[in-house]
Amino acid sequence: MDNPMLVKSTTRHIRIFAAEIDPDGELVPSSQVLTLDVDPDNEFNWNEDALQRVYRKFDELVETYSGADLTDYNLRRIGSDLEHFVRGLLHKGEISYSLTGRVVNYSMGLPQVAADDQKEAYGL
Repeated sequence: MDNPMLVKSTTRHIRIFAAEIDPDGELVPSSQVLTLDVDPDNEFNWNEDALQRVYRKFDELVETYSGADLTDYNLRRIGSDLEHFVRGLLHKGEISYSLTGRVVNYSMGLPQVAADDQKEAYGL
């Protein structure tokens, strides 16, 4: 039996696979199911509302491709749009960098510091 090729999109903070997760946690390629992995390196602090907004945006983007071929290119477009959406959440302060994460590299830009925090930090 041939193993179908896994169609996927991976960015720094968004991974999308045309696959289901089997009971052993393995990805099984599928032409009917998309699996979304948000922030696999736990670079950000998430609240449930922000995470649900990412899932809703994902559903919305997938819907725009309804009827289109399931290709790496189409998944990369969705992944790229979601990556920009996550950047927007960060810049609006709806999520923040996790300083206890495995990776702390400010890949989406430097975190913003509130004016009052700056004054305290610099003794103003």
